[in-house]
Amino acid sequence: MDFEFGLFLKSLPPLAEGALMTLRLSVVSILLGIAIGTVVGVARISKNPLLAWPAAIYVTLMRAVPLLVTLMFLYYGLPSVGLQLNAFTVGIIALSATSGAYVGEIVRAGIQSIDPGQMRAARSLGMSYAKAMRRIILPQAMRRVLPPITSEALTLIKNTALVSTIALAELLRAGLEIMTWQANTFSPFVGVALFYLAITLPLVWLNAWLERHYRIR
Repeated sequence: MDFEFGLFLKSLPPLAEGALMTLRLSVVSILLGIAIGTVVGVARISKNPLLAWPAAIYVTLMRAVPLLVTLMFLYYGLPSVGLQLNAFTVGIIALSATSGAYVGEIVRAGIQSIDPGQMRAARSLGMSYAKAMRRIILPQAMRRVLPPITSEALTLIKNTALVSTIALAELLRAGLEIMTWQANTFSPFVGVALFYLAITLPLVWLNAWLERHYRIR
């Protein structure tokens, strides 16, 4: 074991900066992923093939292609066609697009779990499809999808570690750089693990609370 307490303490400030970058990536990507996923989930159940088919293709592609491949394609592939994006932008696009596909399937399942009779009743009262979806169906579905969406947010936070491959100074990258400079693996990565725990544990607790609070009986 090569743990050195002094090196561990010295590594905390740069690791904290990396953790802030991880938080920025996570918060923006989670919000965009939820927005994308909600739109995609509604489109997936649409009877209009111009909405349903593109949404189905998007979900299939983003779930089938590994996130790391998406990152590499955006960061190293796009410059060959004249489109240069910085690492932070690439990270946001890749994380939110991938998360949006999974959230879309969660939202689709949540909507389909609602009794179809509620939509028929809303339409019989003169509501449009969009209005019935917005006021009747989605509020009920969101209660059911909050726990799995929280789990997806946890997965996204851990997936931000992959962004280290495109040289963005997030938490894992900061730990790797300290490991290289100091020729010590264990000390900085204790700090990396502790920072990841500090970021993810609140969501773990929130997910457990949501599952208890919104448990379908």
